[in-house]
Amino acid sequence: MMTDVVESSGSLTRPEAGRPGPEVSGPVDAPTGADDTKPEARTGTAEPTAAARIVEIRERIDEIDRALIELWQERARLSQEVGATRMASGGTRLVLSREREILERFRVALGADGTQLALLLLRAGRGPL
Repeated sequence: MMTDVVESSGSLTRPEAGRPGPEVSGPVDAPTGADDTKPEARTGTAEPTAAARIVEIRERIDEIDRALIELWQERARLSQEVGATRMASGGTRLVLSREREILERFRVALGADGTQLALLLLRAGRGPL
C-alpha cells in the first residue's frame, strides 16, 4: 500500500516504490497552503461579496440538512410503527404495492436519483430485505 508522506517542507510526497518514507511522529494534517481564517479557505473565493453570499447560502443549506435529518428519522420511526402494527395484527411484513407507489412518486419528482433516495428511505423504515 502506498502511503503519502508530509515532508518537513510541508509538501506532500509519495515514497519511491520499495523504499520506506521518512517516519513522521504525531498527527499529520495534509497541508492546504491556506490560512483557515481567510474567507477563501472556507468559501473558495477571496472576493468579499461572493464569500459573504456563499456563507449565507451555506447557512441555509445547513438548516435544510438539519430538517431533512429530522424528517428522515421521523419517517423511519413511523414506517417501523406501521410495519409492527401490521405484523401484530397478522398482516404481512411488507406491502410491495405501497413500496412501488413510493418509488414511483420519487422517480417522477426527482428522476433516477429519486428512485435511489426512495430505496434508502424504504430501507431505513423496514430494514434490509
